[in-house]
Amino acid sequence: MVQEERSAGAILFSLDSAVGKIEYLLLNYAAGHWDFPKGNIENGEDEIQTARREIQEETGIHDVEFFKGFRNKIEYHYRRNQRLIQKEVIFFLARTSIRDVTLSYEHNAYSWLAYEKALALLTYKNAKNVLIEAKLFLEKNSP
Repeated sequence: MVQEERSAGAILFSLDSAVGKIEYLLLNYAAGHWDFPKGNIENGEDEIQTARREIQEETGIHDVEFFKGFRNKIEYHYRRNQRLIQKEVIFFLARTSIRDVTLSYEHNAYSWLAYEKALALLTYKNAKNVLIEAKLFLEKNSP
């Protein structure tokens, strides 16, 4: 039997005023991969509330502005304790002016990176695709 999990998170970006370029926040998870802040949707939360809570819990950043019109869903399977998990993750796009990150126990490191470097560092293809979509959205709806 397949167990289902739903999560939400965000591609969090900031404008680096020193170079005038957008940088994206990536987190290095304890399992070793690089990804965006995300986590399981809790009872009573909607997707945006989850994304906001997860950003705050995983990075300490509380001042975020979500962009209307960007909602990207990925799906994948993984195994946990010999059980097949079908995972759905909804990603939003959010901007912050806060660059100081306080990592949660779930992460080893973080990095603010320009698009090309972020794309190269992301571990999973579906995360890379979400970043590509986010960049295209920002080009059409410049921050």
